[in-house]
Amino acid sequence: MPSRSSEPAAVRAAAAAPLRATAAEGLKIVVVGGFGVGKTTLVGSVSEIRPLSTEETMTQAGVGVDELKSSAAKTTTTVAFDFGRITLDDEMVLYLFGAPGQERFWFLWDRLFSGTLGAVVLVDTRHVADCWYSLDRLEHHGLPFVVARNNFGEPEHSLEQLREALSLPPGVPLIDCDARKRDSGVEVLTALVHHLHTLSYARETTP
Repeated sequence: MPSRSSEPAAVRAAAAAPLRATAAEGLKIVVVGGFGVGKTTLVGSVSEIRPLSTEETMTQAGVGVDELKSSAAKTTTTVAFDFGRITLDDEMVLYLFGAPGQERFWFLWDRLFSGTLGAVVLVDTRHVADCWYSLDRLEHHGLPFVVARNNFGEPEHSLEQLREALSLPPGVPLIDCDARKRDSGVEVLTALVHHLHTLSYARETTP
C-alpha cells in the first residue's frame, strides 16, 4: 500500500477536508466559457478542497490550436475538466465542474451537463464571442444559467451594454466578478442558486 506521502496532493487535500458523514444530497454545477476566461481559477478560489484539475503545461504543439489572444501569461490549459467541492450545510454539498474551453474538447460538455442543476458562464469582455458556444449549448439543453463578467482590469462597458451584446433575456442574471477572489466567486454561485430557486418557485406556482 502506498504511503500518504506518495499520494497525489489533491487526494491528500481532500482527506484534510473530508465529506461530512451526514451529507445526503449532492448538487452539481458546471462552469463554462471560452479558453482562458478563468474557469479553473474560479473553481479553485471557491473550493474547500484543493481542486482536482487536469491542467497541463502548454507547449509549442498548441500554437495555432489554443489561441492565447490577450492571455499571454497563461502557461497551462485544462485538457478534461476541473472539480471542486463546497459544503452548503450538514446535508447538502455543491460539486463544481469546470469545463475545458478549447473547441477540440467541446464534445465533453454534453456529458458534463448530465445531472447538472445549472451553470455559470464566465465572460471576458475582450473576447465576447468566445462565450457564444457556451450560451448555445446551455440553451439547447434547457439548463438554467447565470452570466458572470470576469473583469480583467476596469470594465469598458456597462453590464446593460454587455446584456445587449449577448442578447440575454431580462430574466438571466448578469453580474460582475473577480474569479481570483473567493468572496466574489461565492457571490456568483449564490446568484445561480437564487436563480434556480426563483425558477423552481415559478414552476410550482404556475397553474
